[in-house]
Amino acid sequence: MSIIQDFKKFAMGGSVVDLAVGFIVGAAFKEIVSSLVNDIITPAILTPALKFAKITDLNLLIIPGTAIKYGNFLSSVISFLIVATTLFIIIRAINAARKKDEIAPEPSSTDKLLMEIRDSLKK
Repeated sequence: MSIIQDFKKFAMGGSVVDLAVGFIVGAAFKEIVSSLVNDIITPAILTPALKFAKITDLNLLIIPGTAIKYGNFLSSVISFLIVATTLFIIIRAINAARKKDEIAPEPSSTDKLLMEIRDSLKK
């Protein structure tokens, strides 16, 4: 086989194509999760907290006399926690839906025979 044929076989293999599709779907899903976090969840959580602390913007939180902007760090930590929690909830819901879709396998002929023997012994 030539190098081109080997590469074609590799590139068109199922796992590479599946990986490419997964990557594209993951990139699109990232946008959905980012929008959910940035546009809905973070404002819903941070706006009341910032109003309570009488702060207009986390970027304004700095240590006086330094360039340390701990407000940015807090914002990043909060965003990470929100993203992680959101993904956990979404993945948990997906896993629960998958479990519902799974159908119990049909018992084998041996299992059916054993169940019949068990039922007749109960009688």
